[in-house]
Amino acid sequence: QVQLAESGGGLVQAGESLRLSCAASGNIFSINAMGWYRQAPGGQREFVATIIRSGGTTYADSVKGRFTISRDNAKNTVYLQMSRLKPEDTAIYYCSAHSYSGSNNYWGRGTQVTVSS
Repeated sequence: QVQLAESGGGLVQAGESLRLSCAASGNIFSINAMGWYRQAPGGQREFVATIIRSGGTTYADSVKGRFTISRDNAKNTVYLQMSRLKPEDTAIYYCSAHSYSGSNNYWGRGTQVTVSS
């Protein structure tokens, strides 16, 4: 099993930046993809970004050019650097981890990001 611990959420003004971190522990050797999802108030959980162990990344159109996902395999940690934040980015951000086979998926408890106008 894998445990995920997010940190770095907070309250910022529009246009400012924030960096989220997610530390993985447990059976991290089985993990290939890690990523971030978010859920706005009253909304559905949506994809934000993913990164695989070799470094390949994928982003949602809504965050392309503003968010950067990175991964430090030695530290078992994934990051989400968020810049030029918008009020519509306000959500609970969840870290995710996925095994090579796709048979095991893990979720963090979430960290709140609030962007004021």
